[in-house]
Amino acid sequence: MRENLSDRQAAQAVQGRIDWKYALSLELTDPGFDFSILSEFRDRLIRGGVEQQILDLMLSKFQELKLLSARGKQRTDSTHILAVVRELTRLEHLGETLRYALNAVAEVAPTWLKSLAPSEWYDRYSRRFEDTRLPKKASEREAKALTIGADGFNLLDAIYCRTAPFELRQLPAVEVLRQVWLQQS
Repeated sequence: MRENLSDRQAAQAVQGRIDWKYALSLELTDPGFDFSILSEFRDRLIRGGVEQQILDLMLSKFQELKLLSARGKQRTDSTHILAVVRELTRLEHLGETLRYALNAVAEVAPTWLKSLAPSEWYDRYSRRFEDTRLPKKASEREAKALTIGADGFNLLDAIYCRTAPFELRQLPAVEVLRQVWLQQS
């Protein structure tokens, strides 16, 4: 959480970074773990009721370090956190859907796609969205979603144009893109 990494990115950090291995008291040769272990670990903490003990320990340590005052206003609900997570999940979903469609189109009609795609698409959609840092500010996330949406509509418009190769319309990835864009617009 401190480094703003997804579970998958954190597991990769444990595999390849000395500082993470040191923090977890692992040997340098330790191969790490699958990212799904992190959510399983969180589930076990909650089932065992240990999360409150950890929170209390953290709060007392934060007070000791003068990072928290005893009478400060505290938020007890997680609605704002859930809203941000939902927004980020939606953004990843949109980006990965478009990336999936672009990859499928590139396999069938690479020359056609190359003539259509602006150069920034290569930077924007060449990597998995879970491997990138998504914007923290709501306005920046909204701008990114609008950009992805416009790119998706441009691709769909081009695919359903009479001059586009007909087989592109038959690709499952293009149909998934079309349905997701209908749902999200």
